[in-house]
Amino acid sequence: MKALEKIRPALQADGGDIQLIDVKPDGTVVVKLVGACAGCPMSQMTLRMGVERALREAVPEIKKVEAV
Repeated sequence: MKALEKIRPALQADGGDIQLIDVKPDGTVVVKLVGACAGCPMSQMTLRMGVERALREAVPEIKKVEAV
C-alpha cells in the first residue's frame, strides 16, 4: 500500500517499522508495528494520529486501522 510507504520513513527514523497484515472488506486495515514501535508506549497515538490519518487521507474508504 503506497500510503504506508509515505509514513514508513518516519517510523524507521525512530527505530521502528510497520507491516501490512490485511485489508478487510469492512474497511479495516490491520497492521503490525515492529522494532522500536512494537513496545513503544506512544504506539497507540502513532497508530491513530499518524498511520490511520495518513491512510484515510490516501484511501477514504478506510474506516479504521488496527494493530496486531
